[in-house]
Amino acid sequence: MAIVDLVMPKMGESIMEATVLKWHKKPGDTIKMDETLLDIATDKVDSEVPSTAAGVVSEILYKENDVVPVGAVIAKIDAGGVSAAAAPAAPVAQAPAPAPVAPVTVVPQAQQAPAAESNGSRFYSPLVLNIAGKEGIGMAELEALPGTGSEGRVTKKDILNYVANRGAAPQPVQYPQPAPPKPAPVVAPVSTPVAQPVAAASAGGNVEIIEMDRMRKLIADHMVRSKATSPHVTSFTEADVTNIVKWRDRVKGPFESKYGEKITFTPIFFEAIVSCIRKFPLINCSLDGDKIIIKKDINIGMATALPSGNLIVPVIKNADTKNLFGLSKEVNALANAARGNRLKADDTQGGTFTVTNVGTFGSLMGTPIINQPQVAILALGVIKKRPVVLETEEGDVIAIRHMMYLSLSYDHRIVDGSIGASFLTAVAKELEAFDSNKPF
Repeated sequence: MAIVDLVMPKMGESIMEATVLKWHKKPGDTIKMDETLLDIATDKVDSEVPSTAAGVVSEILYKENDVVPVGAVIAKIDAGGVSAAAAPAAPVAQAPAPAPVAPVTVVPQAQQAPAAESNGSRFYSPLVLNIAGKEGIGMAELEALPGTGSEGRVTKKDILNYVANRGAAPQPVQYPQPAPPKPAPVVAPVSTPVAQPVAAASAGGNVEIIEMDRMRKLIADHMVRSKATSPHVTSFTEADVTNIVKWRDRVKGPFESKYGEKITFTPIFFEAIVSCIRKFPLINCSLDGDKIIIKKDINIGMATALPSGNLIVPVIKNADTKNLFGLSKEVNALANAARGNRLKADDTQGGTFTVTNVGTFGSLMGTPIINQPQVAILALGVIKKRPVVLETEEGDVIAIRHMMYLSLSYDHRIVDGSIGASFLTAVAKELEAFDSNKPF
């Protein structure tokens, strides 16, 4: 009887653990090759994990909502399970003998890891506990460490940041000392009961209380951290996109017939944005301490609304190497995958600059929040016909034009107003200079 170990797959370069959302099978169920066994979630996307073998599920080693490190065995598949299912008809056969042996040798291993992970009052992944052990961080110190993960869990990034700061300053060694003085002041308990009735009163009346789903909690955490990390500045401009609108209206039918892809405004805008990023490389960077890391690859993230109302940002890798057809194909593929919950973890990683189209929902403009660790994000407003003044050789005239507002939020630690505004103006001019006779 062949027992196949199913391990937690690596969902992306920087992802070291995932949360079990739902098991589609239970022990004793038959499963086919590539049939979905469970759903998992990372801090980027939700994914399905298919079985790597056909047979019978003999063991499930983790429960739903458990956080599992990449590479850990999460289930065991009896590849001879089809014949084993028929074994009850012939109990004299020796098939049952190996069955107890494999689980007995494996169950202690599966139970040891969670037992070690469960020390303390909250859950810690084996990776976090391993780092804590190597760095000599005790459980009391670990319990006091604030976590940025789901439900306040300590992530790999949290503990590594703590270790770095702990090594830089001797204060963490005296960490237990500040704890006793906290109960001493009598003022703190007085303010606490005052706040509680206010919170309770706010929940009264004709209201509906909705629990945040996992993705909304992650988005909320990400947005709060971004505002706390980057001093945001937002600049605004407008662009006359009449040439783009007329060109798209003229070619969208022939374009789809030729390439089998619909042409939207998004890839046209991306082409202009990429061109301007080349002129302003500081827009395409990140900050590491006091070091500015300028990214040579231009990977454009496009904020995409999901049917659930949540938001996700798939990334077009190496957008500067793609033509209009290549951009259209990838924009359509990623948008469809996002709406169908088929994105892979790699599809949301590696972004260096983000674009959000608030005009899709009718907004004139927006003040978007930077997608960390990037330093800038561009919002595109709705395209509207407006009367504008045009300068001609014969003099100024008023004409009806297709106008759009653009807004750029940027990290003022790195991008000054002159660079941010100049980049934004360059994008607007690039859009206005679009060739209405451009071949496709």
